[in-house]
Amino acid sequence: MIKIFLTVRNRLAISKKCIKALKKHSKIDHEIYVYNNLTNYKQTEHFEYFTHLLKKGHITQLTFNTEESTYGSFSKASSFSQFGKCHELDYRNNCDFILILDNDMIVLPGWDKTLLKAWKDIKSRQMKDIKIITQHPGGIKHAAHNVDIAGFKSVSGKLGGSGFWAIQPDFFKDIGYIKLERLKGSNKRHDQLYWTLLEEKSKGKHYIISLKTAMAIHTGPVAGSICNRLERNKNVKNKLDSIKYEESEEKIEAMDFDSFNYD
Repeated sequence: MIKIFLTVRNRLAISKKCIKALKKHSKIDHEIYVYNNLTNYKQTEHFEYFTHLLKKGHITQLTFNTEESTYGSFSKASSFSQFGKCHELDYRNNCDFILILDNDMIVLPGWDKTLLKAWKDIKSRQMKDIKIITQHPGGIKHAAHNVDIAGFKSVSGKLGGSGFWAIQPDFFKDIGYIKLERLKGSNKRHDQLYWTLLEEKSKGKHYIISLKTAMAIHTGPVAGSICNRLERNKNVKNKLDSIKYEESEEKIEAMDFDSFNYD
């Protein structure tokens, strides 16, 4: 079984495509934990859509966060810590791995079996410093050590964006939590602070494997980036209006899933 930590802020149209892809392209049993953070556009539609999914049993948990419940820190980092604490209470011990997924990532057929196979291979080789699996290139730096993992050409490295990270169930116990006070008023840097923790844990060794096979498509250029837009407009009076993305919302909403333009 796979747990999927899915973060949402606005961009409902792409969230629908993201979840549609998870349901259509996943083969392994999974649980989707949705954290809807500080949404300020189409709030009613967000409530109605995600409540419908909850009633249908398509998602496992639904959390709507506010500025207060994320403590004024970067909402993705706050919600990831919330998820981690909740996960650590799970006594069932039936989770094969956890997927960290941004709502603008569209998974492709076979993504889950590929990751499960890769984790099994990594464990069998006792590659204990590897804490994350993603796809190449994925923003990986210091890439080296070309190696075959589960039949796929791969590289090991450091850094990389967390929009599509597969981690082990003991990640929070093993790596820990970032200090949210360091992200007060921030719209980014969740990944950077985890890079520091990962660097310390691995003692400078490579901690991420990047598989050279497509498992997900990043639609940020089409859907728009919340973090980057807020960061650019952090001193603008009405900066929250800039992340509504009305035009791209209408465009993506009008596309049926099979003809959805990923480019």
